[in-house]
Amino acid sequence: MTVELLQGAVRAYAWGSRTTIPELLGRPVPSPHPEAELWYGAHPGDPARVLRADGNDVSLLEIVDADPHGQLGTRCADRWDGRLPFLLKILAAEEPLSMQAHPSAEQAAEGYAREEAAGIPRDAANRNYPDPTAKPELVCALTEFHALAGFRDPHRTVRLLREIETPGLAHYVELLAGQPDPDGLRALFTTWITLPQSVLDDLLPEVLEACGRQVENEGEFAVECRTVLQLGEAHPRDAGVLAALLLNRMTLHAGEAIYLPAGNLHLYLHGTAVEILANSDNILRCGMTPKHVDVPELLRVVDFGCGDMPVLTGEPDGTAAVYRTGTPEFQLSRLDWEVVDRCEVELDGGGPEILLCTAGELLLCDDEGMKVELRRGDSVWRPASDPAVRVRAVGEDAAQLFRAAAGTSLHGP
Repeated sequence: MTVELLQGAVRAYAWGSRTTIPELLGRPVPSPHPEAELWYGAHPGDPARVLRADGNDVSLLEIVDADPHGQLGTRCADRWDGRLPFLLKILAAEEPLSMQAHPSAEQAAEGYAREEAAGIPRDAANRNYPDPTAKPELVCALTEFHALAGFRDPHRTVRLLREIETPGLAHYVELLAGQPDPDGLRALFTTWITLPQSVLDDLLPEVLEACGRQVENEGEFAVECRTVLQLGEAHPRDAGVLAALLLNRMTLHAGEAIYLPAGNLHLYLHGTAVEILANSDNILRCGMTPKHVDVPELLRVVDFGCGDMPVLTGEPDGTAAVYRTGTPEFQLSRLDWEVVDRCEVELDGGGPEILLCTAGELLLCDDEGMKVELRRGDSVWRPASDPAVRVRAVGEDAAQLFRAAAGTSLHGP
């Protein structure tokens, strides 16, 4: 068995938590700086480290690059040009991230080729497509997790806007009421994010004051309005605050997940989650960020389909719950052991996959007597050449394991 412990790469962003990731890794709390993400993967920007038995460690990216067929398997290596197609993360959001969407495979390939032809450096601040690949993602809550994701049913949004209607907002309410469909959402969204700053500076205070009244009166849309108030306080002159009025306000509980395909406009607000995504850096931002915002390109990518976002709880598959999305880049599953449950589960080989323990203590073993102990925060790399292993909970606490693997679909670019 070549199962090897992984050391994730900590990413420090201003919106991160000073406690979540240090606690997970058993380090002193609070950390000196906010720690937002913990990356387990072979992303060129910050690959995880494989901890070797001889005390040395090596980048997972180097290991994959040196033997892509051996590490990924022939099918995966050929399909993804020798790259591990997914990135697994712990996400620790103390404050809201930027509002953003990701391109489809076709959009990414076209945009990348266009920017390459234009001679825009891949690390330039105004680069939209640093790579030619799609970036679908799935986020699964570990704690209560709050997000805005996808456009709300426009009929319900009209009700919200009429509840907070102000003189400056009235025209926009009627714009959507007259066409409560994806085309109407596109028209209103486009109008709002292209407003002259002088108009925005008059409209936003009106809207925020009206949202404040909804919160005080505990109206039907108090949660949505409270979120807009929080965003407006952090970004008082940003058109993205208006755009937030159009999106589904979601609260996920532990084990619940949402899948964000190409074009889905979203914003993570607060909480801790496991996130799995395609190994890409392509992001089109809408607002609430000092980073590059390209409105025309964003409008080419955003999907204005509307309605409630499906909440995934994982489909039973033996002892696991599998979050099925159909995306070819990744598949995430979850295994849980209760306090009284110490049954042994077999995990087949043929990877590649990353295992991440998020609760309790686990023991991995094989028929040759090899054993690997995992505690909360520990992860392992399983190359495609690995045989099946068995895993069971040890200790006195409930245990949880996430299993990240390449997708099973052969369809795609």
